[in-house]
Amino acid sequence: MSAILSADDLNDFISPSVACIKPVETLPKQREQLPSYEVTTEDKVQAENPPPASISLTDCLACSGCVTSAEAVLISLQSHTEVLSTLDAHPSLDVRKHVQGSSKPHSKLFVASVSPQVRASLAATYQISERQSGYMIDQLLCGPHGLRSGGQYGSGFTYVVDTNRMRETCLVLGADEVAQSLTGGSTAARPVLTSACPGWVCYAEKTHPHVLPHLSKLKSPQALTGTLLKSVLSKSLGIQPSQIWHLAIMPCFDKKLEASREELTDRWWANDQDTDASTLPVRDVDCVITSRELLTLANDRGINLPSLPLTPLPKEYRIPFPDSTISRFLFPKSRRRHYEHHDLAQSSAGGTSGGYLHYILTSQQARHRGSTIHTQRGRNADVTEFTLLSSTQEPLLKCARFYGFRNIQNLVRRLKPARGSRLSAAAARRKEGIGTRKDDGAGEYAYVEVMACPGGCTNGGGQIRVDEAIALQSAAQRGRELEGETDHAGNGAGLSQKDWLRRVDSAYFSAHSSASSDAECDGSEINSQPGDPNDDDDLDPDREMHDPNFASDHALDPPTPRDLLTYWSACTCIPLEKLAYTTFRKVESDVGKSKKGTGSRPGETEGIAALAASIGGGW
Repeated sequence: MSAILSADDLNDFISPSVACIKPVETLPKQREQLPSYEVTTEDKVQAENPPPASISLTDCLACSGCVTSAEAVLISLQSHTEVLSTLDAHPSLDVRKHVQGSSKPHSKLFVASVSPQVRASLAATYQISERQSGYMIDQLLCGPHGLRSGGQYGSGFTYVVDTNRMRETCLVLGADEVAQSLTGGSTAARPVLTSACPGWVCYAEKTHPHVLPHLSKLKSPQALTGTLLKSVLSKSLGIQPSQIWHLAIMPCFDKKLEASREELTDRWWANDQDTDASTLPVRDVDCVITSRELLTLANDRGINLPSLPLTPLPKEYRIPFPDSTISRFLFPKSRRRHYEHHDLAQSSAGGTSGGYLHYILTSQQARHRGSTIHTQRGRNADVTEFTLLSSTQEPLLKCARFYGFRNIQNLVRRLKPARGSRLSAAAARRKEGIGTRKDDGAGEYAYVEVMACPGGCTNGGGQIRVDEAIALQSAAQRGRELEGETDHAGNGAGLSQKDWLRRVDSAYFSAHSSASSDAECDGSEINSQPGDPNDDDDLDPDREMHDPNFASDHALDPPTPRDLLTYWSACTCIPLEKLAYTTFRKVESDVGKSKKGTGSRPGETEGIAALAASIGGGW
């Protein structure tokens, strides 16, 4: 079970400890009945009606009160224990020796995807570079001193993919979607709203269905990576998607809910002839754990993360990817090629949440020679407006960034349709733009980047916090001192959470600057994915044997995101619309509603687990 949720907490409404200022239902007061003859002291007498707690919308949505029983099970069943139990229950499928149709049904191909925010959190915690933190994760998941060192079968992960690769395709497709909305050719209503944040999407589906037509139909980088891995690997190796087990390591607990969506299973993208209606759908992402859960994963296996080599994997653990074109995109030989496209890089201009808004603005700016981007801060640091101005200072495009639920509430209020005939004029004006008040701005928003966490994804709920980092740094420092090493680095004591987030952000943005400086200093090829199969300058003889095109492809540049999407659709014979896009729907939450025939909790949990399995849980 997750450290955040457990089976004992399952209930459709988890009662708050104090009265809520906006209660969903009337909660019976639990108090001890004192005998009438007992004399009590004043401090034992409770007030009949305790004053309501003063909480913000952020506090409300951050608790588990809005999480239904089914969602709680879906989250709790995705944890570090699920990772270990799955590794212990199945031997790894050996891709080098695999021949189509020869694998044992019991074996699984273990693959993982890691977000850059997770690497930044680990880098700040252990005071290493972002690149070294990637090596650390790679050694844990794939290396001989990591997860493979324990368990019944010694199973480990075969491939570890950087979600930044599919983020690039999301940026390109997102810019196309906004461009189409400007000409009326998009399925999303204006303004187009980011849909990569599952916390925001869950909130919109449950409480504000009027904004759903505005949500971008694109899958998130996590979901798109899962679809790519399962569709390509299953076809290339001739195995079922159910034999591929995909772990995503993310900065946010809400990503567990995203992975559990029924729209993100093979039933939504696989061809009819390739699916069996009698079997359960297979999720594109089987399990999601966070940065903090990654630490617990290593600890439960008895692995000391700081002791792992901060170097690429040994050659024998770098397994060739079966499709050479996809491999060149996922594991490019040189980091310099990636960072020549500055709009795709993890730059401070793009922010800490993927750079969707920045890429759209720069894409539109490239179409208008002499145009400039004007930035105006909103009421707080998490609200920013961007206006693309022509060479004559005429507004061409207006976009905005809204982070945190406090600001999101203001956004959805301004998107709410007007009521009544008296407001027909206001409704007409609202139809022209997002709002009509003076402080809303003169032009309309074409695109809004919305993220649930204040400060963006580096501040996700699953990230390592400052007090945890200080404890980990102190433990690592004591270990180095016992080994006789001198450590002059500080452990971060006295840092505030805000200062700590700045350190994590700095590690996140360093992925671009460090790669560029390293390449300039020594002229060497910098690998974009730690431990990728193309890590050596020498050709891998095993890969050359299994891939006859490897020698000729080795010197080629990686495909562009558009080329990758075209090739992906062609090699799988699946339309891009089914691979890259998803849908959203209004959700009727069962929070606060009475249930008929409520039984015991164990029976309830089993029923919900069955419900989870029916939409591709596979637990």
